[in-house]
Amino acid sequence: MKIPQTQVVSLAQALLLVDQADEKGWEIRYLPEKHQLLIENEVSWLAKLFLPWTMTWLPEGKFKVQEDVHYCLTLVRAGQASLGYFHQGILLDHKVFRGYLVRQKQGKSQFKYLKTKGKSRAGSRIRLEETLVFFKEINERLQVYAKQYPLNFWGLGCAKTMWSLLFDGEVKPPFSSKSAELIELPYPFAKGSYEELQELELRLQQFHLLLSPLAEPLIQSQQASDPEAEDSW
Repeated sequence: MKIPQTQVVSLAQALLLVDQADEKGWEIRYLPEKHQLLIENEVSWLAKLFLPWTMTWLPEGKFKVQEDVHYCLTLVRAGQASLGYFHQGILLDHKVFRGYLVRQKQGKSQFKYLKTKGKSRAGSRIRLEETLVFFKEINERLQVYAKQYPLNFWGLGCAKTMWSLLFDGEVKPPFSSKSAELIELPYPFAKGSYEELQELELRLQQFHLLLSPLAEPLIQSQQASDPEAEDSW
């Protein structure tokens, strides 16, 4: 599981990038909805640096480790979802939900099928009811986490076509689609499984760097590669 076209970099390499941006007069902006630093020059963006969720960016232009960070991740695919509560980057609690949402022959979720066909038979009605229960149970669990823990972030991996089911159902999540605490997960995942939550336990404690084609010849690459990083840059 990896953000497409990114590479894992160390804290030392992230600091080098920020220092170089300062020296060259490039603009550095923090985007809270992505928990990301965006580095730009007068022409275009040069780099996007996804920060570890246990670290923040201060207005004075410094990284800071958060001493007590709590967050919840929600991974949703048609038919399965996994929710996890994390403290200081460690997965401490999780719940997996499954539902009969996919039409066997077409391999399409009932919600998408009804949007394209506009009709329903007995089996389709059952799947639609299962869909509503599926999202209701997800949101009930999210409400439990909101009451039990002082959550700083909500991470969401869910196709936009299913957002109305998540946000407009009988039971709503403890955040809105416009909440400042909501971060859309940039990581591709296939199943919405517990195993993918476990992998995100590692991924969300790393820096991930995306360079634009314009930036590659501009950014210095003399820093020795970190043994924990997947690639050097």
